[in-house]
This record gives sequence, structure tokens and C-alpha cells, in this order.
Amino acid sequence: MAVNYGTKRIVVGAHYGLRDWLSQRITGALMALFTIIVLAQVLFTRGPIGYDKWAGIFSAQWMKVLTFIVIASLLWHVWVGMRDIWMDYIQPVSIRLSLQIFTIVWLVGCAGWAIQVLWRL
Repeated sequence: MAVNYGTKRIVVGAHYGLRDWLSQRITGALMALFTIIVLAQVLFTRGPIGYDKWAGIFSAQWMKVLTFIVIASLLWHVWVGMRDIWMDYIQPVSIRLSLQIFTIVWLVGCAGWAIQVLWRL
């Protein structure tokens, strides 16, 4: 007689789990660190804060690269979160797919705009 100690669990869905959880934490920490860096630069800047000061903060090449990395992290963070929301709460596949496509198009547009603003400084 065979003893069945349990059935093999079949998990449906996207199978992302730990990877998504970890990417959300890493991108969130990176964005928090970037915020602290920008706040430190603003607080240690003498004189009134105007366009020239903001342009000066973001004109250094290292700051442009760091800002680009944070923009990419923000986009990934948003995508993982929105994708999980659509997968958890929207049952009809056609509506879920439409919302995911809309999210991707929106995020690509936001990325293009952010990079255009960043490299125009």
C-alpha cells in the first residue's frame, strides 16, 4: 500500500515570488538612498534654490548616471507592483492584458520623458 504524504503542489501564475520581492526591496532601497543624496546636496547648497542650483546638482556626469539608474529602478519597481496588482485583482485575461500593455506603454513614455529632461540639463 502506497502512503501518500501529500500531493505535489502545482502553483499557477507568474512564478516570480522571491525574485520580485527582492527586486522591490532593492529598487526601493536604491531610490531611498538617491533621495538622501539629493536632499543632502540641497541642504548643503548655499543661497536660494533656483533653476541654476538644480541644474548644477544634476549637471555632473556621475549624478546623471546615478539618476538614470534610479529612473530605471523606479520603472522596474512600478512595473513589478502594477503587474502584481493586475494579476491579483483582474480576472478576465483580455482586460488584464490590456492593462498590462497600457502600463508598459505608459512607463516607456515616462522613461523617454525623464531621460529627455535629464540629458537636457
